[in-house]
Amino acid sequence: MSLVITDECINCDVCEPECPNDAISQGDEIYVIDPNLCTECVGHFDQSQCVEVCPVDCITKDPTHPESAEELMAKYSRISGEG
Repeated sequence: MSLVITDECINCDVCEPECPNDAISQGDEIYVIDPNLCTECVGHFDQSQCVEVCPVDCITKDPTHPESAEELMAKYSRISGEG
């Protein structure tokens, strides 16, 4: 699954620069994650970096975008040009 930022986001700006795929951007009211770019850091890190740095734990798995580990790795390969 890709990740999603819930409305508990406090716009602290720490998640955006941590994303290796540039999937996080400022939305109308809170930060948002582009599900087409989010790989949960698969291919880059063992843990999702945005989740690691979020001070209010408002980043969760997005149930509307289910993906297996294999699908996330394929997305990483496509995005990074390594596939």
